[in-house]
Amino acid sequence: MQQPEGQRRIRIVSTGAYVPEKILTNADLEKMVDTSDEWIMTRTGIKERRIAREDQASSDLGIAAARQALERAGLTIKDIDIIVVAANTGDTTFPATSSWIHKGLDASHIPAFDVQAGCTGMIYTLIVAEGLILSGAAKRALLIGTEILTKFTNWEDRGTCVLFGDGAGAFVVEESKDDSGMISHYWGADGSLADLLYIPAGGSRLPTSEQTVADRLHFIRMKGNETFKHAVRRMGEAALVALRRAGLHKEAVDFLIPHQANIRIIEATAERLKLPPEKVVINIQKYGNCSVATIPLALNELVEEKRLKKGDIIVFDAFGAGFTWAAAVYRW
Repeated sequence: MQQPEGQRRIRIVSTGAYVPEKILTNADLEKMVDTSDEWIMTRTGIKERRIAREDQASSDLGIAAARQALERAGLTIKDIDIIVVAANTGDTTFPATSSWIHKGLDASHIPAFDVQAGCTGMIYTLIVAEGLILSGAAKRALLIGTEILTKFTNWEDRGTCVLFGDGAGAFVVEESKDDSGMISHYWGADGSLADLLYIPAGGSRLPTSEQTVADRLHFIRMKGNETFKHAVRRMGEAALVALRRAGLHKEAVDFLIPHQANIRIIEATAERLKLPPEKVVINIQKYGNCSVATIPLALNELVEEKRLKKGDIIVFDAFGAGFTWAAAVYRW
C-alpha cells in the first residue's frame, strides 16, 4: 500500500508531563481493601500509581505539564493560538477545566475549551487540533490531558480502586513542514454503552443530594467484564482502520502507544496487530490508569529516553467511557 503524498499534517513539536509525588503501591492497597499484589498484577499489570495532594486539582497537574511542553519547545504561552484540554475529572462541573488552566497560564489572548471523551480524550484533541490548524483557525495549539481519578475512586470497591492514578501530559502542535506528523486517524463512539463506566450522580440526571452521597454515587462505577470485551474489540479495530487509512501494513509500526487501562487489554491489542513486546510501550505498572494522561505520559517517556528516531511510525490507540475509541498513525 502507498502512503498519501502531499498530505498536510500536524506534528507534535514537544511533550510535557507531570505526575504527583505520592506513590500508592499494591502493598499499601493490601492494607486498605481485600486484595493482594498478585491479584492486582495478574489482572491489571499495575504495581503502583500516583496520588494527587488534597490541595491539587486537575488544572494544577495540567498547568505543570503544559509549562514543561512550552519550555521544551522554546515557546511561551504568547506563541499559542488555542488551548484544548481533555479531562473527565475536572476542577468543577463548570466552567471547563480549560478555563482554570487558561487562568493559570495567563492565556487571556486566546480561546480554550474542553474535550470530554473518556480515556480517548487525548487522541480526540489531536484530531480536533488537526481541523483547527489545517483550516487556518489556529497556527499552534497547546493540547493537555489531565486527570485526578483518585478523588473519584471508591476505596472500598476492590474491583476499581486498584486501577486508577493521577497525572497529566501535554503536546504543543503545529503544521508539519515535512512528511512527519499525524498521517491518519479513526475515531468512533457508542452511547448505548455509556453505563459501562461512569459516575452516576452529580449531574442533571441525578443531582447531588444527601442520599446520593450516602449511596456513594459520586464515585466511578464500572462493569469490568463488559468494558474489557468492548475495549479489546474497538482498540484492535481502530488501530487496523487507522493503519489502512495511512496506507501502511502492521509490519510498518515501530511503536504502539496504547491507553494504559489494563495489561490484558494492551496485550490483546498487540496480539491483534502481531506486534512483538519490544514495540509496545507499557508504563501501566508505574502509573496505573491515568485516563487521558496515559498516552502523553508514555510518549513523553519515549522522548525523554531518546528511543524515537526520525521516521518511526507510532500508533496511538485508546478506548474510554462514553463509549469512545480512537487511533492515530503518526510519523516521528
